Amino acid sequence: MAPEMQRYDTNEDDEEMGMDVKEEDDDDDEEKNAAMHAMAGFDGVHGSSSSNSSQHHQQYQEQPTPGGSRRCRPLEEKERTKLRERQRRAITAKILAGLRRNGNYNLRVRADINDVIAALAREAGWVVLPDGTTFPSRSQPHGTDTAGGILTTMVTSSSSHIPTQHTPPASLKGMPSGFQNTADQSACQVKSVFVPISSPYDSSSTTRSQTSAMVADGRDTQNDTFLAGSVDSSDKQVVDMHTKLQERDFAGTPYIPVYVMLPLGVINMKSELVDADGLVKQLRVLKSVNVDGVMVDCWWGIVEANAPQEYNWNGYKRLFQVVREHKLKIKVVMSFHECGGNIGDDVCIPLPHWVSEIGRSNPDIYFTDRAGRRNPECLSWGIDKERVLRGRTAVEVYFDYMRSFRVEFDEFFEDGIISMVEVGLGPCGELRYPSNPVKHGWRYPGVGEFQCYDQYLLKSLRKVAEARGHSFWARGPDNAGSYNSQPQETGYFCDGGDYDGYYGRFFLNWYSQVLVDHADRLLSLAKLAFDGTCIAAKLSGIHWWYKTASHAAELTAGFYNPSNRDGYVVIAAMLKKHGAALNFKCAEMSMLEQAVDFSEALGDPEGLAWQVLNAAWDVSLPVCSENALLCHDIGGYNCLLEKAKPLNDPDGKHIFAFTYLRLSPLLTDGQNYMEFERFVKRMHGEAVLEFQS
Repeated sequence: MAPEMQRYDTNEDDEEMGMDVKEEDDDDDEEKNAAMHAMAGFDGVHGSSSSNSSQHHQQYQEQPTPGGSRRCRPLEEKERTKLRERQRRAITAKILAGLRRNGNYNLRVRADINDVIAALAREAGWVVLPDGTTFPSRSQPHGTDTAGGILTTMVTSSSSHIPTQHTPPASLKGMPSGFQNTADQSACQVKSVFVPISSPYDSSSTTRSQTSAMVADGRDTQNDTFLAGSVDSSDKQVVDMHTKLQERDFAGTPYIPVYVMLPLGVINMKSELVDADGLVKQLRVLKSVNVDGVMVDCWWGIVEANAPQEYNWNGYKRLFQVVREHKLKIKVVMSFHECGGNIGDDVCIPLPHWVSEIGRSNPDIYFTDRAGRRNPECLSWGIDKERVLRGRTAVEVYFDYMRSFRVEFDEFFEDGIISMVEVGLGPCGELRYPSNPVKHGWRYPGVGEFQCYDQYLLKSLRKVAEARGHSFWARGPDNAGSYNSQPQETGYFCDGGDYDGYYGRFFLNWYSQVLVDHADRLLSLAKLAFDGTCIAAKLSGIHWWYKTASHAAELTAGFYNPSNRDGYVVIAAMLKKHGAALNFKCAEMSMLEQAVDFSEALGDPEGLAWQVLNAAWDVSLPVCSENALLCHDIGGYNCLLEKAKPLNDPDGKHIFAFTYLRLSPLLTDGQNYMEFERFVKRMHGEAVLEFQS
């Protein structure tokens, strides 16, 4: 749901802010007035707040006595009142900030209580007219005269309403076919088109993947900035769309299955299904728009939490049964990393307790940076073949877990309910080193740090260096800067830096090969455990500093991809060997539409995406995709569709499947629901209708 707030002129603001405060001992009235003052300007310096404040103090200083004379209230009582009002204003301001930041409420800065009530009413599926008239959306007469005789049709939806037929809303009209080329699109200047609601791209980026959301982490005002284009459903803004391109028609394009990620905490730490009734309602909504399936994280820290090889799959069994009852497919993620601490993580799921106990006595089982800081988000690849986990190697632990899952859920495999298994290969389940951990102070667009200083990886480096005949190369770079360095500030990553010298090339070859070898080992076992089922690996897009010679951020993450070398070809070849699909996630905003300025970090998500996709498609590798950033608006969906089905690809290449981040009440409410339904149809190659303008 994305309610759009009404616009008021200055006089209306002043009137709203000028309401007097009533008797101090009347708590209910005092709370209302405190809220109004807070919403009219928390700082107390906007508009007519100064004059109103004077009236407010005068009311509290004097009060008529029964005899008709006036008396002054005690100073202490007056100060207590001020303090209470300040506290209430602060609370109200935080509530408003939270609604703006996390609830997709486009509240204006000087919002008042009417704005909040109207927003909540629209959240519940009601229609609120400019004069305050409010009624359920389904009771609204067609063509209601809402503004001086101008007929408008308001499109809203109740969150509790689940459509049973795929009939378009009455306020939709036929969509013209797409243009054949960009010149035709540019030539068509579409006027009097309602601008879609503000994209969540303009606000904070929350996802389970740390690196994919980091682009927004460095922005301090990200949640208070909205691009021009948010409109009010009761006061629609008509704009001249000279620079906007007509929507492309995806009718007849290849069918791409659409999955939706379930919430991270759908299974609790006791391996129990959380809020089954709420989940059922949401799954019905997904099924009603023909979503193909859902994606589920199977957390190692939940299933094998207490002791080695003691697996508790109870919660997941119940979850899978519910999904099967709704005739949806399941993409499963073998999540061997912790959840919590990264941007977008709303639950905390650590590694198994018995693993953490081992880590307390032997912290070298975790990735370690140059300063010796450990990262318990996942296990170091240095122990893949080291028997340090109660007599088992890390690879054996992972294989036993996957084999247990395959046995427990055999019926779901046999029935084809489980359509794909994605194998977690590193932090956030992605194939990369944890080179940019927020918990260690990293902020976008820092280059990150190499993570090879645990004793097991250092032993591997020493062995390779000695075999090369240069034992003094058994060390990490000492001039690669720190987490938040920029390439030109370091002697290693700068143009002509040590990364391209003899030692630099040796180290980066070893460092990236460890990454490839880890994936190779684990996917070979996954292929054995899940024979006959498609397996996949996730690759994140480290796009900042892509336009520099060294590609520093990619190097620290384990992708040996400087400007004179293609680092993704070897990864694609390894995946091809195991018949695995590539799930690629990168910032999906085009360079012309984004709210984040990638140029400062010489980033190029577009260029990186095409390099990775071409490396995969060159070896006929199936490519899956998922959105890195929250998306509920038509502009974001169009961008995702263009990436999924490239218009001018001579071979008609397209992605294999798409996973939407993430199932929530916000997705299935109001206009968000209708936009998502259109997106699914277009992914499926169906003809769709566009909203009436």
